Amino acid sequence: MSDRATELVVIAFDDDDGARAAHDAALRLDRRAEIALDGIAVVHVDEHGRTHVDSTGRDSQRGARAASSAVFGTVLGFLFLMPFAGLVVGGAVGALFASLDRAGVDADFRERLAAELARGGAAVIVSVASVDGDRLVGAMTDLGGTVLRTTLSDEDLRAIAHDLGGHP
Repeated sequence: MSDRATELVVIAFDDDDGARAAHDAALRLDRRAEIALDGIAVVHVDEHGRTHVDSTGRDSQRGARAASSAVFGTVLGFLFLMPFAGLVVGGAVGALFASLDRAGVDADFRERLAAELARGGAAVIVSVASVDGDRLVGAMTDLGGTVLRTTLSDEDLRAIAHDLGGHP
């Protein structure tokens, strides 16, 4: 059985315009079947430091896997909606965090992302088949921005889905 890896690509910009342009470019690539999106969202940090996530709920035209979509939503929440410092968690949430850490969405990745998303900054977050990651990033080169990437294997996705209470 082959293990299809999923790549989480974050492209951070100084403002919303760059993130929206990258979002639209990724959707165009998906519509032209040049990449297969599993999930996409735009994140904005306002002038008060509050984070806003706009997840379009858009699945690839070829259909996203349920586990991948659930994991994408979880990763968005983990990266942007949950507090980082002083978090006391129960066993189930702790297991989920451990799965995400093992999968590469660890403290180092989160810290690099936080450093890139200053107040007023924005990013597009894309979940895509690993084989499409380079194609996606290459198409975004002219837009600028800072690229952060991590890879989630099918095993990682199954573990995270299991910790979410799903049955992969």
